[in-house]
Amino acid sequence: MGETIKIAVTPAIQVGGSLFTPEQLAKIGTLAALGAKIEMTNFKQLYVEVPLERQDAIKEELQRFGLEVYPAGFVTKSLIACNFCKGAEEAGLETARMVNQAIAGIETPTPIKIGYAGCALGTSEPLLKDIGIVKMRDSYDIYVGGEPKGLKAALAKKLVSGLSETQLVPVVMMIIEYYKKHAKGKEKFSKFIDRITLEQLQQIAG
Repeated sequence: MGETIKIAVTPAIQVGGSLFTPEQLAKIGTLAALGAKIEMTNFKQLYVEVPLERQDAIKEELQRFGLEVYPAGFVTKSLIACNFCKGAEEAGLETARMVNQAIAGIETPTPIKIGYAGCALGTSEPLLKDIGIVKMRDSYDIYVGGEPKGLKAALAKKLVSGLSETQLVPVVMMIIEYYKKHAKGKEKFSKFIDRITLEQLQQIAG
């Protein structure tokens, strides 16, 4: 097998959740490198090994099949969204897509998972993500520092509430950039939040 590169593949954010079609899965299978394995991650992406020299062409072909392609590794992951059971408009489907377009694939000291819930039911478990966004009627709350694994598992803490749609992406980007600038080496995001304190981050976000 020649030189390969790992890419992250995910379906578009939509009502009903992250759903692959049989045609999309078949296309992924035909484009994977010979003998490669396809990994299902815990952030609803498929990691696929593809031939390095065909990376760009494969990305374009997957996008024609309605799939989104992002870098694998130490980056912000594509948005982990709810199923929009309240409806696309009420649950903020277009807002979720806007956030995903802004944040997915940014290089970070360690991988960052960002969750989005269109209502307080929180079916996408936003409080277990590094950054959690919850739509509350016509505004948004942001939580930070969720830790789903290990003996120190913890819920994310509320950073800011009552944001408008236009404020949402700038605040999330500010959090990511602040982490990139001030993290110590490969410091996990939850440990970073504990070290700098929620209050300090609130002053910057406010």
